[in-house]
Amino acid sequence: MRTGWADGPEFVTQCPIRPGGSYTYRFTVQGQEGTLWWHAHSSWLRATVYGALIIHPKQGDSYPFTKPNRQATLLLGEWWDGNPIDVVRRATRTGAAPNVSNAYTINGQPGDLYSCSSKGTVIVPIDSGETNLLRVINAALNQPLFFSVANHKLTVVGADASYTKPFTTKVLMLGPGQTTDVLITGDQPPSRYYLAASAYFSAQNAAFDNTTTTAILEYKSVRCNTTSCKKGKTVIKPTMPKLPAFNDTNTASAFTKSFRSPRKVEVPTEIDENLFFTIGLGLNKCPKHFRSRRCQGPNGTRFTASMNNVSFVLPNNMSILQAYQQNIPGVYTSDFPANPPRKFDYTGNVSRSLWQPSSGTKGYKLKYGSRVQVVLQDTSIVTPENHPIHLHGYDFYILAEGFGNFNPKTDTKMFNLVDPPLRNTVAVPVNGWAVIRFVADNPGNNS
Repeated sequence: MRTGWADGPEFVTQCPIRPGGSYTYRFTVQGQEGTLWWHAHSSWLRATVYGALIIHPKQGDSYPFTKPNRQATLLLGEWWDGNPIDVVRRATRTGAAPNVSNAYTINGQPGDLYSCSSKGTVIVPIDSGETNLLRVINAALNQPLFFSVANHKLTVVGADASYTKPFTTKVLMLGPGQTTDVLITGDQPPSRYYLAASAYFSAQNAAFDNTTTTAILEYKSVRCNTTSCKKGKTVIKPTMPKLPAFNDTNTASAFTKSFRSPRKVEVPTEIDENLFFTIGLGLNKCPKHFRSRRCQGPNGTRFTASMNNVSFVLPNNMSILQAYQQNIPGVYTSDFPANPPRKFDYTGNVSRSLWQPSSGTKGYKLKYGSRVQVVLQDTSIVTPENHPIHLHGYDFYILAEGFGNFNPKTDTKMFNLVDPPLRNTVAVPVNGWAVIRFVADNPGNNS
């Protein structure tokens, strides 16, 4: 979706829509087919304001696989027993980690494993012998999620609105923002089977929502309509899938490494910009004028996060793109570092002197048409963690991913320059790295 003005967080590409106001998005879909999604991009409004955006083949074109008998879109979400804006405001005010969610949802419903929601569980119909398309979207605010369907295999055919080389799996792992299209065949005894999602959580010694959300895959012959239920027809209890353990990084990694483009693609082989970005949490020292209740992070600190030791600060009265176009100074600077200011053992025992980042509204300028490679390196500052990284305004090729510190002398041998997957969000492995490439051909501010 190629517009630089309407794809990004508030005050980056555009100012937020004011309460009571409206904004009409106009964009051109170019070279994409499959499943995307839209969401609010101000504070934590994305926790509840989101939906699916489906791009079907052009009229007269067909899918690169047998046309499914029917389709279902499954939006995985997070739910708080409270206003999500209050949750993030409290975290910002106290410097502590935000409260974890109270439930996960599928199409807004937690499913019948929670005590309050059995009447609203989502039903996904299927008939024996038919093959259907499930469009799975992780719209959760913070949490990577495992997804599985009891007793059924899933054939992955697309991700992030790009087709993939088909592969079969029992479990999906989607980072926040990622989408995956799968085919499912009604080849099991007619019954009811749970579709279930639960957390993939790789951080250490941290709280998380360890619950499971469900929907029900229901075969037509066992469907209980209002009339048959009143006549006393027994409702079959659904079969539950075996989901991975919450910290099963091997399963998560095996899944993400299975993606390939359907055919040979044109990956930039010569690089104009070779960037290296570290990703991590951090702890800011408590400012002298703050009371202790505002510094409730570990040992009286305040949680933060950074890339290349810079914690980003949003402007508050003008977007960065507007300031750039109108040449207005003082809104941002163009000195974001292309490499970590200081090299260190990124996934080892990091010195506490590196735990407090600098802060600023910094960008990095790219020339139009430049061929860009970005190494995304997780760090063990505070705790290592699987990090979803999304690039607004672009799709990119994921050349490789691995664990430990990226080594340009040896890890480049792992690069897939033939058929790497085309994505818009990459899940950088916990205590590991991922390498992406793209051509900077979409002008604007892309965060």
